[in-house]
Amino acid sequence: MAGRIITVMFTRIKFKSENVVNLESIHHVAIICSDYQRSKSFYTEILGLKILAENYRESRDSYKLDLALPNGGQIELFSFPEPPSRLSNPEAQGLRHLAFVVNSVESTANELQSHGIDVEPIRVDEFTGKRFTFFKDPDGLPLELYEK
Repeated sequence: MAGRIITVMFTRIKFKSENVVNLESIHHVAIICSDYQRSKSFYTEILGLKILAENYRESRDSYKLDLALPNGGQIELFSFPEPPSRLSNPEAQGLRHLAFVVNSVESTANELQSHGIDVEPIRVDEFTGKRFTFFKDPDGLPLELYEK
């Protein structure tokens, strides 16, 4: 009986409607860094993201680096002269953290640690039963590994 109720509930969900905005996916997440070369190295050499485009805007003394995520999404890495620091950690308004799906949280965490990156102890999501952990980018932005 419960299976039928769940099935009925899912069949009633509408993902496209004339009354709502029809979002399809996240295209990119933009991150402002304090040290462009350090962050570029972190995201490309340690996290393994591929460079799609790299541009320098002389008028703004600013770099923009487009990085490819495996699912087709992107991370845009920006540099600006003397950007303000993150106000509080981790519970500031705005972006709290960015999560990446991985096959194995443990092996990915071990790889990060081999590069000298501090990784929090692995925990289990009480709602999904999935394993996860956090680490930080060079500017202290919390990043999460979430097991597939």
